[in-house]
Amino acid sequence: MIAIVHYGAGNIRSVSKAFEKAGADVHVTEDPSDVRKADKIVLPGVGAFGKAALALSERHLMTPIREAVSSGRPFLGICLGMQLLFESSEESPESRGLGIFRGRAVRFPAGLKVPHLGWNQVIQTHSSPLWKDVPDRSFFYFAHSYYVRPEDESIVSGRTEYGVSCTSAIQRDAVFGVQFHPEKSQNCGLKILANFINI
Repeated sequence: MIAIVHYGAGNIRSVSKAFEKAGADVHVTEDPSDVRKADKIVLPGVGAFGKAALALSERHLMTPIREAVSSGRPFLGICLGMQLLFESSEESPESRGLGIFRGRAVRFPAGLKVPHLGWNQVIQTHSSPLWKDVPDRSFFYFAHSYYVRPEDESIVSGRTEYGVSCTSAIQRDAVFGVQFHPEKSQNCGLKILANFINI
């Protein structure tokens, strides 16, 4: 069973429907005990970093998510859900993320139109189970004003050019994150989700 974490900061319905279409048994939940029991966990998200981090904390979800990651269970963060894997964000400097990875989310430089909205290519920078049968430089759908800047560049598995070269996918062990929205990215997005299901 895949637990999709519901904390009031994600387009939960479209994510759950996309996973179901890709063949998954999903359970949308905000119950910490469900996260602890799940085989795999998905953390989607749209909106502000600080508000999302507070929502996770108020629902007592921070610790079960960290425990799930430490246990080696597959985990996927989507868009804001990927940013929350890091320590902080320029968007909400006073708020703390999950701290699974060192680094923070930063805003696109002045002069670029934000949010980065629409279709763009992902350059696969190293192999990942998520890339199985997904051609390099495939197009995915983006909607974000901030992107993650990891301290450890070795976790970056995909990059996207938008004025700067920004991190669009990460992986370490069974922890994955994508800045784009696979649930809105048609066939390539569904393939990403199917690959996560099959890990």
